[in-house]
Amino acid sequence: MNERYSRQTRFPGIGPDGQARIASAEILIAGAGALGSAAAEMLVRAGVGTVTIVDRDYVEFSNLQRQQLYTEADAEARMPKAAAAEKRLKEINSSVEITGIIGEITPELLESYDHVDVIIDGLDNFETRMVINDAAQKAGIPFVYGACVSSYGLSYTVLPGKKPCLQCILGTVPGGGETCDTAGIIGPAVQLTASYQTAEVLKLLAGAEDQLRNGLIQYDVWANETRTMGVDRLKRHDCPSCGENPVYPNLERGARTQTAVLCGRDTVQIRPAKHVAFEELRRTLASYELQENPYLMQVKLEGHRVVLFHDGRALVHNTQEPSAALSLYQRYIGS
Repeated sequence: MNERYSRQTRFPGIGPDGQARIASAEILIAGAGALGSAAAEMLVRAGVGTVTIVDRDYVEFSNLQRQQLYTEADAEARMPKAAAAEKRLKEINSSVEITGIIGEITPELLESYDHVDVIIDGLDNFETRMVINDAAQKAGIPFVYGACVSSYGLSYTVLPGKKPCLQCILGTVPGGGETCDTAGIIGPAVQLTASYQTAEVLKLLAGAEDQLRNGLIQYDVWANETRTMGVDRLKRHDCPSCGENPVYPNLERGARTQTAVLCGRDTVQIRPAKHVAFEELRRTLASYELQENPYLMQVKLEGHRVVLFHDGRALVHNTQEPSAALSLYQRYIGS
């Protein structure tokens, strides 16, 4: 087993002492999709001591193009991603303690993991990212943010008390925007983003915080563009998440999307925490058949009729499962 990590310990940035720190560390990975599963595999292979990965979704064939942890058998069985990830990761490295949790990322769940060394972002919606941002700030846990769509990606490491948080940088994130389901995505954008995230995690765990990237990195692997943006000047003293008097607004129930099953209608109502701009939706859903009148917009997505109102509400028809309706909404409409 000592030979297993020999190439990693020979790397001067880690060495035997860094490897020992990595082996005793505990991390939480939020999301077992493209980014989460890629980061999980790299970190389990690197010998991180304890890994918990949380995801609410199941494996589909459309995932296999970029989510390398899963197989056709997982997609055929509609295996929950967290369960499939746990099984595969244990086969990769039996010495790592791995737990897959099938469920939502909630403030309550995050509070029960307020002792971990790092939280890794493998999510596909900003609303939950902002929940993690506040939970990480409250507990003082480093949070490695990553996102990608199409051929574009970005990553940033949030250090509570030292660097601006996502609330400082992103502010109030509007609803809508491109997603993988509307703009597509290619595997290299995923792997590059996960690699940037994983490198930052290894630096943190190995005790090499001085080597962390200074700023937010952005890149487009198709257009061959890369740039790093300095963000220190964006830190706000009045930030509600990391300022002088934090209140952690994203941990409040009212700041999160609410769902409700409409009795007798085979429909789930979704009330997002943030306003959804119809102008943006017309662009991101342009490839789907849209119908609109002065009061609402209607679109058919994966066999579900989705009706969107100007007050932000959405009705997802042909389902009584709030989690399925919310997943569909966040994949196509945004968060």
